[in-house]
Amino acid sequence: MPAVKITGSTVLVTGASSGIGAALARRLADAGATVGIVARRADRLAEVLADCRAKAPRSRMWVADLADVAGAEELAVEAWEAFGHLDCLVNNAGVPMRRHATKLDRHTVDWVMGVNFLAPVAMTLALLPRMMERGSGMIVNVASLAGRLGNANEAAYSASKFALCGWSEAIAVDLWDTPLEVRLVNPGPIDTEIWDLPDNDAPLYDGPKVPADEMAAGIVTAMEGDTFEHYVPDMKSIVEMKTADPDSFLEAMAHMARRPQG
Repeated sequence: MPAVKITGSTVLVTGASSGIGAALARRLADAGATVGIVARRADRLAEVLADCRAKAPRSRMWVADLADVAGAEELAVEAWEAFGHLDCLVNNAGVPMRRHATKLDRHTVDWVMGVNFLAPVAMTLALLPRMMERGSGMIVNVASLAGRLGNANEAAYSASKFALCGWSEAIAVDLWDTPLEVRLVNPGPIDTEIWDLPDNDAPLYDGPKVPADEMAAGIVTAMEGDTFEHYVPDMKSIVEMKTADPDSFLEAMAHMARRPQG
């Protein structure tokens, strides 16, 4: 599967006002890409855009809440038309939800699924016909290790990321014999503000975290490489262990969730 050549490319990155998305946008611009960036927070997004424009003057920003799935679809088309085309869409935006299943409600699950799964789907479907007509293009979906492991207290979040992983695999198969490419990137524990956002239970994980810029470098590697799935850091062995013995994984996860915190 061919890679994207970063220099001279045009890339739309969602969730780019902070964390992984901001680091990725800056890294892409430094490498010679024109970057379109999307997020809710205009002030933070403007700071990222200023950095990108220092290296890539044609870069642009769109302020949007991707919980509005119809709006996300319209934005993807608007970005394509603004730039003339997009070489790559990076679906990076996501919201956490650390809450025990008995404390979840349908509205919350719908919201998480909308941002983390349905918005990427809508933006992808809006761009696929245009990429097919142009004869090239790449979709990069930033899912999570939680999209391969059912994490305790993260039923809504894991569900949304499992859905994104499954969607990514299936469209990669559907697009196998076309000029379009799909990449799936599964971050592990990354040092971003996702750990500290309100309306979430305290995280069970208290170990080391990978810097956002290292994660961004991993996404660029995925874009430039020729393999479908990437883990940053490389925690694929944990997924393989779970797949080999799901019951033991569930038992260990349940014990971890019940251990005293602090």
